[in-house]
Amino acid sequence: MDRQPTGNDVPVTWWSSDDAFSLKPRAATLAMLVTGLFLFGLGDAVIISADWGVAPWTVLADGVSIFLNLSIGAATFLVSLGVLLLWIPLRELPGIGTVLNIVIIAGTIELSGPYLGTALTIHESVVRVIVGTILIAVGSALYLTCNLGPGPRDGWMTGLHKASGKPIGLVRGVIEISVLLTGWALGGDLWAGTVVFAVLIGPAVAVCLKVTASVASNDRAEVNPD
Repeated sequence: MDRQPTGNDVPVTWWSSDDAFSLKPRAATLAMLVTGLFLFGLGDAVIISADWGVAPWTVLADGVSIFLNLSIGAATFLVSLGVLLLWIPLRELPGIGTVLNIVIIAGTIELSGPYLGTALTIHESVVRVIVGTILIAVGSALYLTCNLGPGPRDGWMTGLHKASGKPIGLVRGVIEISVLLTGWALGGDLWAGTVVFAVLIGPAVAVCLKVTASVASNDRAEVNPD
């Protein structure tokens, strides 16, 4: 459930941490991180409530929830934790943002789901998918600019990229397709909303990152060098 642009896509803001592995980040950085992850989890929950297909990684979590008879929030936590364990042979190091990513996103999905209900019409489903995608994009822009460690899925992606020497686009594509098909095989909710999310999320995150850079512009609000 974490999408991390790389290189010069992520701006440096006044709240960005200078050390991705800091265990004592500034209060402003931590506040932005928590806010971003909460919005990300809320967006995921809104898309789930649309009942019209979910984001690719949530398709896997949904399938796992069905297979193991768990709530979608618990399954999301389990999937994220499982992916984090895959970092070990790749020798990737998590940051505080990596750990909070697992806990806050899964917890937000778990706690907000019952209050959102389920969409009753196709029009409501479409609106919920779009609103959820926007929330995830805004949340992504906030937590990515904190620079406190990648989400578990992104760390796995970059670790495989370094270990295999394959292009990062190919690695990400193989992971996303594999996750999607596995979740679908387990009974995960793969439908039109999944396609809408896949098409919109990239441009939406890019726009939100540009807006974040503009709003947070000062001497430090430059683009990260490669």
